[in-house]
Amino acid sequence: MTRVVIILLVALGGCQPVDFRYADGGPGRYSDWRGRWVVINYWAEWCAPCRYEIPQLNALHRTEAGRDALIIGVNFDGIEGEPLRQLMQRMGIEFPVMSNDPRSRFGYDLPAVLPTTVVIDPRGSVVATLVGPQTEASIAAVLGVSAPL
Repeated sequence: MTRVVIILLVALGGCQPVDFRYADGGPGRYSDWRGRWVVINYWAEWCAPCRYEIPQLNALHRTEAGRDALIIGVNFDGIEGEPLRQLMQRMGIEFPVMSNDPRSRFGYDLPAVLPTTVVIDPRGSVVATLVGPQTEASIAAVLGVSAPL
């Protein structure tokens, strides 16, 4: 009996609440974002400027992977599951995409124009809303890092 209780306590001790899901089905927790810059990009398949911007976001994602910034996508049309994963593949999106919209968590309105990029500072505050297509350099400037030439 004691052995079962110990195993159960160890198993439950490793469980953390899930705040949202990524498009790949993996769990996400806002607490994992603490202390990091978060760049949240709203995009849609029908948005031509979004298609221009995606390679820029991919490059920033590769540059910042493992460092102080996270690049996160949100599909404006609310597509989820396998259709979202297929769309990401067709559009060449390499950065993580959320299945949920985080705007209520951070207290900003749904973007009226696409693409829109919301920048959250390491304390969890919105510090910039960038409307229209961005470049790796324009986002890096808000983050205070230099983009590769």
